[in-house]
Amino acid sequence: MATKIETFLQSFLKKDLPDIRAGDTVRIHQKIKEIAKGKASSKEKGGRKLQVFEGVIIARKHGKGVSATITVRKVISGIGVEKIFPIHSPTIEKIEIIKRGKVRRAKLYYLRTAKGKKAKLKKIEFTEAITPEEPKEVAPEEKVPEETKKEKAAETSPEQKSETEKKSENELEEK
Repeated sequence: MATKIETFLQSFLKKDLPDIRAGDTVRIHQKIKEIAKGKASSKEKGGRKLQVFEGVIIARKHGKGVSATITVRKVISGIGVEKIFPIHSPTIEKIEIIKRGKVRRAKLYYLRTAKGKKAKLKKIEFTEAITPEEPKEVAPEEKVPEETKKEKAAETSPEQKSETEKKSENELEEK
């Protein structure tokens, strides 16, 4: 039985979030306020622009509720930068998964001190990681009614005849 608070908080959850976990390399598009320069006010320009932050998720915290956060780390000019993003925040426009890393831990804090080869994560094939291919059911020809087979044959045969007739006519003209 859901309480009133839980039902109220459900309305703030984002429905279109991908399955993000530690080890994923993500690109996060965040809306930020644009600072007005000169005479033009921020209202005239729209007031917001998208800022992209790309890095590796080293931690996901606080479950799947409204307060869920991810910590994203990237290295800029040899300096590690980490940002904590609330997943369900209205300022987060979208989250794109670029690569999926093969990890055996939920929190990758060891990446803060790791250097060189140890700081590199093995990658998983992206198509397998996100959407595994489901076996497609191929309809056998036996299930196709006989009438449709005859109709298809009738439709293709005049085209084939016309092509063969054209070829024979061209050969005769050349001789």
